[in-house]
Amino acid sequence: MVDITVKNILEATGGVLLCGDENTVLTDICINSKEAKEGDLFVPIIGTRTDGHRFIESALQTAAATLTSEHDNVVVSDKAYIRVDDTVKALQAIGKYIRNRYDMPVVAVTGSVGKTTTREMITAAVSAGMKCFHTEGNYNSVYGEPITVSRMTDEYDVAVLELGIGEPGEMDILTDIAQPDICVITTIGVAHIEYMGSLENTRKEKLSIIKGMGENGTLYINGDDPMLYAVKDEIPCKVYTYGCGEGMDFRATNIRMEDGYSVYDMVHGDDVVTVKVGVMGLHNVRNSLVAMAVSHQLGVPYEKSSKAFENFRGLRQKVIKLPGKYTIIDDTYNASPDSIKASTDVLCDMKCEGKKYIVLGDMLELGEKSDEYHYEVGEYLRDKKIDEVIVIGEHAQKIKEALDACDTKYAKTVSFTDTEEIAIYLMALMKPEDIVLLKGSNGMKLSEVVNILTN
Repeated sequence: MVDITVKNILEATGGVLLCGDENTVLTDICINSKEAKEGDLFVPIIGTRTDGHRFIESALQTAAATLTSEHDNVVVSDKAYIRVDDTVKALQAIGKYIRNRYDMPVVAVTGSVGKTTTREMITAAVSAGMKCFHTEGNYNSVYGEPITVSRMTDEYDVAVLELGIGEPGEMDILTDIAQPDICVITTIGVAHIEYMGSLENTRKEKLSIIKGMGENGTLYINGDDPMLYAVKDEIPCKVYTYGCGEGMDFRATNIRMEDGYSVYDMVHGDDVVTVKVGVMGLHNVRNSLVAMAVSHQLGVPYEKSSKAFENFRGLRQKVIKLPGKYTIIDDTYNASPDSIKASTDVLCDMKCEGKKYIVLGDMLELGEKSDEYHYEVGEYLRDKKIDEVIVIGEHAQKIKEALDACDTKYAKTVSFTDTEEIAIYLMALMKPEDIVLLKGSNGMKLSEVVNILTN
């Protein structure tokens, strides 16, 4: 935060200063007392397991001030205590207050799958011609986004924000803080459907991102996504489609995979530009395609933005080549049916002189149709040239079940109940030139397998 004092926080939140100096300068916001630094404003969150107010004293050993909804009387302290009715709503009010200080254009990215990679690709494309602020890590939630926005400064030309939701109603909060000029929706899928209830509800929630835009705002949607394409003419703002199909405003054609790169021609009107992306997969073609479209609207020439992706390696999916051994594709951060299919396609496209293996864990938060979605993934894998599919988790057994039900399946299947057992099995099984993809929801802890294999 720049030029923010306790007095500004009082203005933003309507809070009451119980003690401390209103002229105290604040430099950042934290919600984890263990991460509190000098100059921080600590925001205690009341969660399902614990109440952050328990850690105020600990945080204030280094932090300069705290919000509180549990102190009503004057507190004897040289640190500032700011009384508010609701610390989370106050945090969000601070984010909006700081956002209103800047008139730079804001790009907001959301979607069931691919929003983080798309955010990073847009940042890369925009940075080819402008100074770009962007969301870091997973600071994209109703708690994280206000902290992200609070770190904006006037040294930047544009901001790229990722908006992540888990429950209905959260997008209204996020877009109200972001006040975007340009919005991007990557996909509508079953991620978090346990809380959303249906794909239609997910689509409605994602589309509410445009509520924060002004009347001249622009929305880019993945036209290859049937849920988005079906309603493109009903969206009350300027809409551009991007994708690989005919009729897209921004289209990828002549797509090929060359030596670990995705290469294609971007077509927009009379413009045709060849693009080379440092990560494989049709989904990454689309991600880079919308990045070029957005950056062009912001004034970055295609000639510059098209060169921004060649060294792009992504954040979540890591390719680890062990010298003299096998190759590991670590995609263990999260999983949904769409992302597993996309990662499988990448594996299938990779050149490999050895064998190809996939380790799949449960996809979490899929609700009452979880087994159905897992079975669907198994059906998708039936004709893929994968030598062996290894599963772990209660729901992932449905993937194995779907594969085993097909006499013509290519892959052998095996099931485990322990990540260490999987690692031991793979170390005994795999040879140089082999490739293994590991993918599952973060809660399945498949990263433990990666750690054992690499160490």
